[in-house]
Amino acid sequence: MTEVITTIQDMQQLTSRHRLEGKTIGFVPTMGALHEGHLTMMQQSIRDNDITVISVFVNPLQFGPNEDFDAYPRQIEKDVAAVEAIGVDYVFYPTTEEMYPDELGIELRVGRLAQVLEGAKRPGHFEGVVTVVNKLFNIVQPHHAYFGKKDAQQLAIVEKMVQDFNHPIHIHGIDIIREPDGLAKSSRNVYLTAKERQEAVHLSRSLNMAYELYQQGERHSQVIIDEVKNYLETHTSGRIEEVAVYSYPELREQHEIEGRIFISLAVKFSKARLIDNVIIDPNDTSQASK
Repeated sequence: MTEVITTIQDMQQLTSRHRLEGKTIGFVPTMGALHEGHLTMMQQSIRDNDITVISVFVNPLQFGPNEDFDAYPRQIEKDVAAVEAIGVDYVFYPTTEEMYPDELGIELRVGRLAQVLEGAKRPGHFEGVVTVVNKLFNIVQPHHAYFGKKDAQQLAIVEKMVQDFNHPIHIHGIDIIREPDGLAKSSRNVYLTAKERQEAVHLSRSLNMAYELYQQGERHSQVIIDEVKNYLETHTSGRIEEVAVYSYPELREQHEIEGRIFISLAVKFSKARLIDNVIIDPNDTSQASK
C-alpha cells in the first residue's frame, strides 16, 4: 500500500532507514496531475529499485507572475490511487509552507543552459526548478532519479546540476510518452479546446517531418526550422513561439548540424502552451519523436 508522507522529517527518516538496510531508492519528482508519462517513469523506477518514492508538489518558484500556478491542476486523491495501482511505495506530498517555511536566504543561479529556449522566455523558471530539485534530492536521498525527455532542457540542466554539485544520484532520461495520434502527454493538454486538440497532433508530425529531412541529409538548421514553421502555420491555429535546433545536452544553437542535437518547438494555444521535441543522435537511427 502506498504511504503518503507530508513532512520533510518523516520522509528523511524513512529513506535514511531504507538506505541503512541496503535498499536502493528511485525517485520521480512531479507536480501532480499525473498521466501515463509520469507512470511510465515510475514503473521504470519500480523495475530498477527496491523502493520508489514520488513527490507531488506544485513548486511556486518555477512559475512566473503571469503563469498558471493557481490554475495548475491539483488532484492528489486521483494521483495517489494511480500510483498505488502500479506499486509506488511513498508519495511525498508537502505543503508550500513545509518546503519553504521562510524566505530563501540562498539562491541558486543557472548559467548559460537557462539563457536559451524555455529559460529565455521564462526568466527565473529554471532557478526555481534546480532549487526544488536540490531540496527534494536532499530530502529523499535517492540513488536514481527519473525525468522525462519532453522537458529536454530541464533534463540537461538537472544532469549538469548533479554533476556540478556532486549529487551521488544517477539521472535517467525517459522517452516521451504519446497519445495514439502522437500528441505528447502533458498535464496541460486538458486546457485544449476540442478543435485545438485535433490540431495539436501536428506538433509531433512536424517533428517527424524534421527528422525525415535530417535523415535525407539536410544539415542546414534554418531549412528545417522554416519547414516546421510552415507546416505548423498551415495546420494549427496556435501561435508559434519557438522552433529551434540545439546541440544536446550542451544547448548550443546549431546553424550547421553536427553531432547529437534536439529540435524543439513551443506553440501557444488559447489556454495551453505546448512544448515538444525530438532528440537526434547520429549513432542511433531508430527513433523519431522520442
